[in-house]
This record gives sequence, C-alpha cells and structure tokens, in this order.
Amino acid sequence: MENKNGSPWFFIPTLYFAEGLPYIIISSVTSVVYTKLGIPKDVMTFWTSFLYVPWILKMLWSPLLESRSKKVILSTAQFFLAVIFLLTGLSFNLNNFFAASLLGFAAGAFVSATYDVATDGYYMLILDNKRQSFYVGIRMFFYRLSMIFGSGIIVMLAGRLEIKTGNIPLSWAISFAAVAAVFFIFSIWHLFILPGDAKPAAAPQTGDNFKEVFKSYFTQKNILIILVFILVYRLGEASLEKLIVPFMLDARGAGGLGISTETYGFIKGTVAMTALIAGNILGGIALAKYGFKKCLWPFVILLNAPNIFYVILAVFKPALWLTALFISFEQFGYGLGFMAFTVFVMRISQKSKYPTSHYAISTGIMALGMMLPNMLSGRLQMLMGYTNFFIIACILSVPSFFIAPYAIRIFEDY
Repeated sequence: MENKNGSPWFFIPTLYFAEGLPYIIISSVTSVVYTKLGIPKDVMTFWTSFLYVPWILKMLWSPLLESRSKKVILSTAQFFLAVIFLLTGLSFNLNNFFAASLLGFAAGAFVSATYDVATDGYYMLILDNKRQSFYVGIRMFFYRLSMIFGSGIIVMLAGRLEIKTGNIPLSWAISFAAVAAVFFIFSIWHLFILPGDAKPAAAPQTGDNFKEVFKSYFTQKNILIILVFILVYRLGEASLEKLIVPFMLDARGAGGLGISTETYGFIKGTVAMTALIAGNILGGIALAKYGFKKCLWPFVILLNAPNIFYVILAVFKPALWLTALFISFEQFGYGLGFMAFTVFVMRISQKSKYPTSHYAISTGIMALGMMLPNMLSGRLQMLMGYTNFFIIACILSVPSFFIAPYAIRIFEDY
C-alpha cells in the first residue's frame, strides 16, 4: 500500500543512495574492471569516456519527464538497473566481454541519467521549500555513501573473491549480482513507500518552450565565461580520473604501485572516498559561513595543488600508508573544490526562468568537460609514462586559477 504521508526519512536516503551507485560504478569502477580484465589503457579510457554521454545529453529528454509520474519512473528505472547490472556482470565471462559489457554499461548510463532527472524532479515536487533545504545535506550524504559502497565495498568484495576463486570474471560477476540485488530491493521498496507525486503546474513540453530553455541559457549574460569556467575548472582532475585506477593496480615494473584489487577498494574506494565526503561537508559549511568570494581561491588551490602527489607517488613509490594519505588528501581537496563548483552552478541556475533545466544543461556541459580529457588520457600515458603524464595533468590545472577571478565577479553579479 502506498505510503501517502510517510516521512521523507523513509525514501530520501534510499533514492539518493540509488542515484549515486550507478554513476560511481559506470564512471569509475569500470576502470577497475577493465584494468583487471586486461584491456589496454588507451582502449579503456577512450571507450569508457563515452559512457558520460547520457549524462551530457539528459537535458534533451528531461522536459519529456515533466508531465509523467516520477514515482513510476523511479521504480521502473531501478528495476531496469537491476537487470542491466546482472546481465553486464554475466557478460564478463564471454569471449567478446568488452563489447558486450560496454553496451550494458551504456544502457545503464542512459537509465541512470533518466533516474537522476526524475529523482531531482520528485524531490522538488514532493517537498516544500523548507524541507528541501533541510534534506539537501541528507541527500548529499547518502549519495556519497553509495560511492563508498560502489567503489569501496563492491571492489573489495571482487578483490576478495578474486583471491579465493582465482577467477577474475567470476569475481566481478558475483559482485555485480550483489549490486543488482540492491537495485531490485530498492525498486520494490520505492514502489510501495513513495508518496504519489502531483504533476507540476507548468510543464515545458512544447517545441517553443524547449527552444526557449536553451535560448535563455546560451544567451544569458557572461555565458562565455560561465562555459569556460564549467569546462576548465576541473580540467586537471578530469585528466587524472581514468588513470588513477591503472596506476594503482599496475605492477611496479610497469610504473604502477602494484596494489591489489582489495587494497585499492579500501584505499581509493573507502578511505579516500570518506575524505572526499569530509571535503564536501566542510566545503559546504565554509561556503555558508564565509561566502563564495572568500572560499573560492583556497578551494581552487586545494583542488589542484595535491595533483603533484601523483608525480611524487610515480617517482618514489612510497609506503602504503603514505600512498593512502596522499590520495586521501587529494580527494579531500577535490571535495572542497567541487562544492564551490556546485554552488556556482546553482547560483546561475536559480536566477533563470527554468532553474531545473538550466542546472541540467550546466551539469551536462560539466560531464562533457570530464569526457574529453578522459578520452585522451590513456593514449597520452602510454606515450609518456606515468610520471610525465602526471606532470602534464598538473600543468592542465593552471587554467582554473586564471578563470577563478572572473567566476567570483559573475557570482557576485547574480
């Protein structure tokens, strides 16, 4: 029976846990899977980068969801994600596993991107302004918690099974079956627990409204600087993202750190992810207390300066505890920097006539800014080696310092 008057505590945590889990698996854990299954780095980084496309293009079909029941979309999407992850896990045992699993991940990315739009729309429809403000921290916490589960617990499970069975494809198939079970449980839970959602008062469904959304976004004041900020603010981090996994897993003779799958899951997916969450929380507190102008410069420094740690790791290959400390501090800085980025995008979106659509466009452009450096990173690393590649990544961090003062000026204008 539908829970018409249930407390949001019964569904906000699970909705946003379910939102973060497919994203972290498709954007990050895929790099672990394909590295362990022997896919070359240039092939892995190029093709897995295309998995960002649905998150880039979700702005195109998001208006179609405005007049539909978000509750039905959410439960249906979770059921499909359960099926997709189960079948994708099984595909690792096929001879053509790379093409088959990549197709599965692409389908999962499309469903996940649609789920993102429906979840945020449901959040705004089902909660009043006061409760939206109250639960924003709760939703972020459980979104990040799902990332610890996906990149930490699931990867550690696969690593432990790999040791016990000696069968890498089987270890990942079982781990993905566990993910599928989580989504199946969520789909049943939300079907019964979610209160029914009302249709929005005005749904932009016509072609004119659809065009107006994009026209109003790309003709707004200072749009060129806004676009440059979105695309280059995280350029250094984006260039590193796909190569951190093979760097940690590759043998020392190949320039990597020679870390096991289980240890990787503990360091990067659990300890460092916890540091990332701490950065998000402290970043939000600092931004609320001191404001964007005072916080942006220290956040830009803490976002980019720790990239030098990967050069140090590549050259010296220090003890495991120091490796964990370096990577955790880098993720902490990323957590701080990302909060400043989020506040900037929310500010320029909230002042528009179509705040939800403008936010979707901005995050889609952000995904494009992540995809393009990811695509090239594997080939560059294979040509240069890890040390030189990480030096290039540090250089690519410089543009964010040049765009920062312009971002502050625009933020204050809004």
